[in-house]
Amino acid sequence: MDAAATRARTDPAALDAYGPVGRSAWLDVDWRRHQRWVTVAGRPMNVIELGEGDPPMVFVHGLSGSWQNWLENLPHFAERHRVVAMDLPGFGESAMPADRISISAYGRWVDELLGRLGIDEPVVVGNSMGGFIGAELAIAFPRRVRRLVLVSAAGLTVEHQRNERILGLLRRYDRQLSLWAGWLGSKSETLSRRVRTRRALLNVVVYAPEKLPAPLMSQQLMGSGKPGFVDALDALTDYPIRDRLSRIGCPTLIVWGDRDRLVPVRDAFEFERLIPDARKVIYRDTGHVAMLERPAAFNALVDQFLAEEPGAPVGGDRAPGPALGEEEARAQAAGEAAAGEGSIAGDGAGS
Repeated sequence: MDAAATRARTDPAALDAYGPVGRSAWLDVDWRRHQRWVTVAGRPMNVIELGEGDPPMVFVHGLSGSWQNWLENLPHFAERHRVVAMDLPGFGESAMPADRISISAYGRWVDELLGRLGIDEPVVVGNSMGGFIGAELAIAFPRRVRRLVLVSAAGLTVEHQRNERILGLLRRYDRQLSLWAGWLGSKSETLSRRVRTRRALLNVVVYAPEKLPAPLMSQQLMGSGKPGFVDALDALTDYPIRDRLSRIGCPTLIVWGDRDRLVPVRDAFEFERLIPDARKVIYRDTGHVAMLERPAAFNALVDQFLAEEPGAPVGGDRAPGPALGEEEARAQAAGEAAAGEGSIAGDGAGS
């Protein structure tokens, strides 16, 4: 472990930092050595696997995302755990599925992947749509999930945001959107070096994209805009989960950013209320992807969560990094509710 990584785990100032501290470990990983293709539901799925140790950890990206959404986290957890991240069918390098995309199907496909990899009872970590899928996995396959981490998870407010007109337009212009997204991905390295362009492209997802390293942002743009986007957006807004969250029986950690422009922070309170053994941590000045915006704090928080006995509280004042206290978080949620903030329809790269 290098000095920067050690400092990030122990220095309160580093834990409060926005973005990575020092040189990110992922830059020195030969990811081709850790890539494999696994056949799931008859189609190849792109899978990244590294590290060893129990419990294993599985990372699920969100709408328009890819496995690269977890670049700041995989090397950290691979020091003590077997870690797996995938491109969901229709995203990243994974093929479109033979069957219709749905949240329940994604749950089945992740379950099948874990079975093929011989992984039982992993810790499942999901962001946005990936959190929705993680919750579905914990409900539909309760023996599969040991612990659950939901990072700005979709599934609640989104149930009221379905817009048939927008979905129709997206389907009508799907090919043009795919061509534009392909161009964007091919130019991601150049575009990410331009601070104004980075801000324009990622401002909805990330609180302060200009403060994050260009190589990290380039990887997020590279994985966006794949053919599964419209079908997955349709699936997100057509699968109620609220009434089934009480069936999640594993300890659940909810992580949010107080400046999330896509999924409102008030949803963190709802997930905490509806899941029996759940607790939340809300980070200050953080957007939709806390694992990339607050990587040192996020990694330390999940380490802490994994070390706890089931049912132990994770309070905001105990959480690593700039976590909001309960009263401040409630005030933020109340302000959102009054303003009607949050719209999954604007979901973008890495969300």
